[in-house]
Amino acid sequence: MKRLLPGIMLSASLWNAYAADVEIIAHRGASHDAPENTMASVRLAWERNADGVEIDVMLSKEGSIVLFHDKSLKRLAGRDGKIGDLTLAEIRQLDVGKWKAAKWTGERVPRLAEALATIPKGKRMFVELKTGPEIVPELKRVVAASGKAPEQIIFISFNYDTCVRIKREIPQYQVAHISRFRNRPNPAKPTPTIEKLIAGAKAGNLDALDLDGNGGVGAEEAKKMKRAGLGFYVWTINDPKRARELIAAGVEGITTDRPGWLRDQLSR
Repeated sequence: MKRLLPGIMLSASLWNAYAADVEIIAHRGASHDAPENTMASVRLAWERNADGVEIDVMLSKEGSIVLFHDKSLKRLAGRDGKIGDLTLAEIRQLDVGKWKAAKWTGERVPRLAEALATIPKGKRMFVELKTGPEIVPELKRVVAASGKAPEQIIFISFNYDTCVRIKREIPQYQVAHISRFRNRPNPAKPTPTIEKLIAGAKAGNLDALDLDGNGGVGAEEAKKMKRAGLGFYVWTINDPKRARELIAAGVEGITTDRPGWLRDQLSR
């Protein structure tokens, strides 16, 4: 038997059915096995039956939206500089695969439009915005041209102002505010309380919170979010035990580097 919430028990078969309703979201694609934020990692995530794929996006020098996470090019492209200092043509010359393994040599930085085009029917992409609100005009253009239904794309960001502006300008899309979270306050590393995060999300008409899944978030926080009408997602979980705890707490989506592997572990 598995405990869902205090006072509620589930058989193994019912547990598996319940867990199947939780979205498994591939972090930067299937980034454990393929170079993050590349077409290879995005496609591999879909092949491994991820329900969603999370990608990070930034603006090039002339305002094109591309997939990239880091502030610096050093770790992934092996050179100094930033994505925002380069034109799209220059960005397309970067090799962002060989750092992972020799077999990935030649992987390029994709445009957001390329990644959106891969979304299968019934699945969706979590687009994390690594910029401020200045990305919104081009974002609106790209998603409108993608041909994907609004329910296939959800926007997420640590930048609260970006979240609010997106929700105001393209309200048909879901928006989640990302935040670090600790249910036991640490004065040395303060994080917002769940009450403050909920209040901010409601004030901005946002749809969900996306919280650090390793910060102790659990059933009490889940109940507060659900009472407020907010979705509940977590990042980045690669431990099946912790994933099961979060499912029992009521999470709706779990971001992981290993989508296929984690799903297999949860089904056992």
